[in-house]
Amino acid sequence: MSDLTITALRFGFLLLLWVLIFSIVSAMRRDLMVGRKAASGAPTAREVRKNPELAEPAQPPVKQQARQLVVVEGPLKGRSLPLAASPILLGRAQEATLVLEDDYASGRHARLFPQGSRWFIEDLGSTNGTYLADQQLTRALPVEPGVPVRIGKTVIELRP
Repeated sequence: MSDLTITALRFGFLLLLWVLIFSIVSAMRRDLMVGRKAASGAPTAREVRKNPELAEPAQPPVKQQARQLVVVEGPLKGRSLPLAASPILLGRAQEATLVLEDDYASGRHARLFPQGSRWFIEDLGSTNGTYLADQQLTRALPVEPGVPVRIGKTVIELRP
């Protein structure tokens, strides 16, 4: 065998040893984390499977349903619309559900629509864009009550 082959085998063996050491260290670290979780007093997944009464019942946060759309800034400030099961068209066009008196709004600017128990907003290809909490929309996004939606100089919010 040549010196090059022997050197390559040595480096390969050294690399194999380091891989083994790293796998042992990661396994020990994982075991220590499991032990730390068990020492914190919380039941492990195995204990919960064996004794379901140990599991704490998950209390989902109570979300208030949006009942109205309120204009909080802009020329129509203070105006509100009750939310029903039908979509709301926002824009300067006369056929819009909420006609915006805003030079920065397009004719058919955005659409607010219900899906299940949530409301979503989507931009309809407007010139100046629609913003949900300072983030410009690129697709339909859910709107939570109290989160501002900006169309030009007009800001609207869903309210319970």
